[in-house]
Amino acid sequence: MAQDATVTWLTQEAFDRLAAELEELSTHGREEIAKRIEAAREEGDLKENGGYHAAKDEQGKQEARIRQLTALLRTAQVGEAPQSSGVVEPGTVITAVIAGDEETFLIGSREIAGDSELDVFSERSPLGAAIIGLKVGEKTSYTAPNGREIPVEVTRVETWGGQ
Repeated sequence: MAQDATVTWLTQEAFDRLAAELEELSTHGREEIAKRIEAAREEGDLKENGGYHAAKDEQGKQEARIRQLTALLRTAQVGEAPQSSGVVEPGTVITAVIAGDEETFLIGSREIAGDSELDVFSERSPLGAAIIGLKVGEKTSYTAPNGREIPVEVTRVETWGGQ
């Protein structure tokens, strides 16, 4: 499943959850932060008004999340998790030996995992890019951000179950 760099695979559940978050932030969230900013503004001198600056900072973070969700949902490819065929692809759970340690993680967007404790690696991360398309038993390596070459062996590829 070759994917464009701007497309993110999401389950229907993840898409619906993110769309609801976007709706909440775009409506009630914006109203609430505007009220907090106005209330803080009424307290007087803005230079030394911690509440005002905190509310403005929160507003900036909220608007950044709104932009992130808007872009993600606009380009999302929604569907069921791919049925594992033993090949690493977005939306599969991988068990691999990485630098001698066995790890299990999901390949794809952090947003897919929701409340799961499972680690998530983007298919565009150094690890994700190195193992996309590999089959169980295949080995490769990738260059870590610190410049170290990290060996990887894929030992299991499973269908993402949403937990």
